[in-house]
Amino acid sequence: MKNYFSRLLALVLAVSLCLFGCASSPDGLTGNYQQDTLAVVQSLRTAIELPDDSPEKAPAQASARVLINDFASRYRRDPAIAKLRSFTTMRTALNGLAGHYSSYPNRPVPEKLKQRLEQEFDQVEAAVKRGA
Repeated sequence: MKNYFSRLLALVLAVSLCLFGCASSPDGLTGNYQQDTLAVVQSLRTAIELPDDSPEKAPAQASARVLINDFASRYRRDPAIAKLRSFTTMRTALNGLAGHYSSYPNRPVPEKLKQRLEQEFDQVEAAVKRGA
């Protein structure tokens, strides 16, 4: 009886892991490049625009760093996406913001970098909507 119960439990765990463990992406990205790109842009804009004295600033920056890494690692190996203009511009923006967060984690994003990121995010959104 004990052997039967342990095998049944192992089967139930394996089935539940297959059904629920593989159902969604752990990084929060959908796998649809256009949707993911627009969602990342929106999330990063929110993180950048938060006031410096906001209590949500530190968690937003940490979330932004994870999102940058997840986005880059998911799409950089796909040759069809890596050659898109929207992807190369997005990588430029992500590298700039990630570099700031790595070098100056306790300092606010400089206005000059904010302006450049905003310009690049606008270019990315336009290119994604065009399909480029």
